[in-house]
Amino acid sequence: MRQPSVISRRVAAATVTLVLAAGAAACGPEDSKGGDSGSGAEGTPQKGGTLTVLNRNTQQDFDPARLYTSGGGNIPSLVFRTLTTRNREDGADGAQVVPDLATDLGKPNKDATVWTYTLKEGLKYEDGTAITSADIKYGIERSFAPELSGGAPYLRDWLIGGADYQGPYKDKKGLDSIEVPDDRTIVFRLNKPEGEFPYLATQTQTTPVPKAKDTGTKYEEHPVSSGPYKVVTNENDGERLVLERNPHWSAKTDEERKAYPDRIDVRSGLDAAVINQRLSASQGPDAAAVTTDTNLGPAELAKVSSDKKLAARVGTGHFGYTNYIAFNPKVKPFDDPKVRQAISYAVDRSSVINAAGGSSLAEPATTFLPERDSFGHAPYDHFPAGKTGDAAKAKELLKEAGYDKGLTVTLTHSNAKDFETSPEIATALQAALKKAGITVKLQGLEDNDYSDTIHDAKKEPGFFLAHWGADWPSGGPFLAPIFDGRQIVRNGANYNTSFLNDLEVNKEIDEINKLTDLKAAATRWGALDKKIGEKALTVPLFHPVYKRLYGQDVKNIVISDWTGVLDVSQVAVK
Repeated sequence: MRQPSVISRRVAAATVTLVLAAGAAACGPEDSKGGDSGSGAEGTPQKGGTLTVLNRNTQQDFDPARLYTSGGGNIPSLVFRTLTTRNREDGADGAQVVPDLATDLGKPNKDATVWTYTLKEGLKYEDGTAITSADIKYGIERSFAPELSGGAPYLRDWLIGGADYQGPYKDKKGLDSIEVPDDRTIVFRLNKPEGEFPYLATQTQTTPVPKAKDTGTKYEEHPVSSGPYKVVTNENDGERLVLERNPHWSAKTDEERKAYPDRIDVRSGLDAAVINQRLSASQGPDAAAVTTDTNLGPAELAKVSSDKKLAARVGTGHFGYTNYIAFNPKVKPFDDPKVRQAISYAVDRSSVINAAGGSSLAEPATTFLPERDSFGHAPYDHFPAGKTGDAAKAKELLKEAGYDKGLTVTLTHSNAKDFETSPEIATALQAALKKAGITVKLQGLEDNDYSDTIHDAKKEPGFFLAHWGADWPSGGPFLAPIFDGRQIVRNGANYNTSFLNDLEVNKEIDEINKLTDLKAAATRWGALDKKIGEKALTVPLFHPVYKRLYGQDVKNIVISDWTGVLDVSQVAVK
């Protein structure tokens, strides 16, 4: 996930952004696939009622071509079905990819350069017409149109001919690398082996779009539903979104979405404090309300933790996301590995965790990959600094590097109060490094300027705060954009901020991408992370923990490690 400004765009959407009562973790049903077998809140989930969603960020770009995250995130996945989707289960089980419109995860050829999918029988749009493989091909092709940009770049990178294709509005011939031999079969031909194509097939670009109903940039106003809900209201570019049941959706073809509520009313553009106050009070419609983008802050969390009834209504989740220090080795003194190692030893993670809101909201990190099996996490700590840093070891390394009298550096950070790349984190690092003889000057930039600066290869500073979230729960989209030398962008948004172009690293990325055994691939990603970590190109600081309130009448709470947040496709309000 290319440096999410948060989960609403890519995080989780996750984009996804990818951001939080001690001991108040809520767990989901013991068997959420079993329908009525259990719930995260008391009571058996039933169909009916209205679910209210209270959000800060508006649901803009409600077009499957323009959405970035897997399934478009939370709300869009109620309208848009894709070839595959995330498993709607709690915790680690939810990090698995499962079939959605397709009958399976796809059938690869021997070297994973050709993937074939077969659609389930009986799939229909909201108007009752049949969903065909040609609709999926067209939906993908329109995502290449410049006027519908914003979605994930993988199909453009992976499909033969994708790099030069400009979409069906300019090139009606379409992409030859997507074949539809019949109404239920679709074949993808790739320019290189990609064993993780089943993960990519969760992206909303694989949503079927009927060509006859395509209205170009206006399609987002009323996209044709393939999911359990259809759009009946879309006001002010997603500020107010009302969804009602799609009468032609069949649960027989959809094992993942429970679709309990009759109606979903999304209200956005609200202040975070107002959202949490309304969820806390749970008055009127707010008793059956959730948020898909607003966390509890440190002060709110302290208040909630002291109230047992409120604490019982906090959902806790983890998303594949790492906050870290980034170095630009082209800028002195960070061209010297010993200087980078010294800073790694000097970091006081306990003070950083406190600055991020405390141990309930952040977990210390010594690995770049998040601590989840799906990523292939392999434990390591190449520069063990303990909880509070090892100033003596840092000074020793600085002396070896020729800085026996210390040195002065500038740390660039964002002025946004996000508890991630913000002044609080920067100040905590400044104090820790001072103990090691490193004087840190702070350079705070406004959010947009900060993002533009650290991703510009020509302007990138030598020492700055950064974060990264996964496009899907695997090591591939986590390591490749940051450390694959072939992904360095000289004139555009660059995310390989260390400018690493190691032939062995690049080769291993290619070798792992050939694997269709996702567990075997995960093990290799973990080993690669450990190897790259020795180079001290980043200093992992912490992984965020997501804590969000939900209304007192909300039931069946499911929070997977794929998104880290409550899954609205599972909740009931009666």
